[in-house]
Amino acid sequence: MKTSTDLRDLLNRIDHKGYPAYKDTKGAWQFEGYVLNIDHVQGDPFASPSKVSVQVPGKLAGFPTELYDKKHKRIALQDYLIRQFAKQVQAFTFKAKGSGKSGLLSVSRCGQEILERTGCEIDKNGSVFVRMEIGFPANGRTINARELCKILFEFLPGCVKKSLYYRSLNANEVQKNRELSEDQEFIRQELCRLNLCAFVANGSILPRESGVSDRPMKNAVSFLSPKSMEVTLQLPYHGTLTGMGIPKGITLIVGGGYHGKSTLLKALELGIYNHISRDGREYVITDNTAMKIRAEDGRSIKQVDISMFISNLPNKKDTIHFCTEDASGSTSQAANVVEAMESGSQLLLIDEDTSATNFMIRDELMQRVVHRDLEPITPFIDRVQELFTTYSISTILVAGSSGSYFHKADHIIQMDHYLPKDITELAKKEAADFPLPKEPVSPSTKPSVLRPVKPDGAFRKNDRIKIKTQGMDSIVINREPIDLRYVEQLTDTEQLGTLGQAMKYAQLHLMNGTRTLGEVAEELWNLLDQKGISAICEGSYVPGGFALPRKQEIYACLNRYRELKL
Repeated sequence: MKTSTDLRDLLNRIDHKGYPAYKDTKGAWQFEGYVLNIDHVQGDPFASPSKVSVQVPGKLAGFPTELYDKKHKRIALQDYLIRQFAKQVQAFTFKAKGSGKSGLLSVSRCGQEILERTGCEIDKNGSVFVRMEIGFPANGRTINARELCKILFEFLPGCVKKSLYYRSLNANEVQKNRELSEDQEFIRQELCRLNLCAFVANGSILPRESGVSDRPMKNAVSFLSPKSMEVTLQLPYHGTLTGMGIPKGITLIVGGGYHGKSTLLKALELGIYNHISRDGREYVITDNTAMKIRAEDGRSIKQVDISMFISNLPNKKDTIHFCTEDASGSTSQAANVVEAMESGSQLLLIDEDTSATNFMIRDELMQRVVHRDLEPITPFIDRVQELFTTYSISTILVAGSSGSYFHKADHIIQMDHYLPKDITELAKKEAADFPLPKEPVSPSTKPSVLRPVKPDGAFRKNDRIKIKTQGMDSIVINREPIDLRYVEQLTDTEQLGTLGQAMKYAQLHLMNGTRTLGEVAEELWNLLDQKGISAICEGSYVPGGFALPRKQEIYACLNRYRELKL
């Protein structure tokens, strides 16, 4: 392997040459204590920055095995290290001068959630891999090697040594990071044992700082469980922890406007992820399979069996193999429920504010005026208990205007100034004076999921498939957008990047006309879960900038891809 001295000599030789001469730097270079891999060199100072990775061998990194010997601990340590590395790098970005993106130093920007990322990976031997982007400096389009030497021989070595070696880090902080991951994993295991679908610890801070900041709000009201729903856990490291346990079944969250109903639901939505220390939601833990359900006007639906909710349409349209390029609120929400069932979700999270009213309820007056025979929609209220008793799918529903669900709910929580109260007994007593109309509702049949996916020949004919993300809104594959704005549990643009790669991989390797959409999604998930994100990234190197989504989001992305051939 060539050494750092060889790299310095090369840079001195190509200084002031045309920018393409930077291509000679591609390869592996041995530095003191780590290997620098220049994986891809940008073709122009104004193009996307060069892709660079750092590999610190396990023996030199020195992290004790107990910090990464289980998956959840490994992901927590990777997350901790990339945050430490990013803090160091941030101080040096654009300190090297030049045109275009010269001097840019960029690594994954982590939010409050702990995600598995290609930005930092630790292998079974404890070796640490960090991937980043560097804008190779230039004056105009002429190489400025002296500025790149600053980055590679002054800035970067210091960042590596201060953040990727165990001896350089605060051992107590690293240990606490590991202990938090152990406690969070313990709660996830306890949910199943205690027959709960979610847990919110006392003292949690659920409100966020602002609409554009996911950090905890200062001086916010701390969460405190009602006594009747208190659950006390003995965590491995934190010790005794008390909070609100939400049992499996049907739970209704009610209360006045601005009292915290949607805030609680949002925390539960993101409780599928572990959160960093001092986020305020470290001990808000939700069933890993939970899926936020909402109306999604205008979305594409392909061959989805929505007959348990919608049937006997006046135009005789088939609802067992329902297709539309422009779904209504009710048909989109029905499809979202059925697709969540197919993805294996065991918990549905619904907010009345983002739901189609005619999909959720039909009040007594409407039922008297418009007879059941003339209404093709079987509202969710008539299926919510069946979903739990027949399919073991729980529901947590926020309602602010309709009391109809009081009759169906097993537990009713009222949010009052951001504090929950158990009003189940009171609400049931009051609801007795307002009985639901007894319309006959036939039991549903299990939705069909047999949807074979045909390959798209355009992918096989075109070697240069272009994939880009547009913020948190969409993925664009060869100019065809996949709208993911309303897949609300995606929390990082890097997850969208992974989904784009997954769609490409599925088209090239999995869709053959016999595998169903569900089988394609399951194979993609198994590949990602067992072999990592790199398993679907084709090329000579593993790029940074990707984060792992859940299986449920893989299903959601496939279902929203308008070019999918079913």
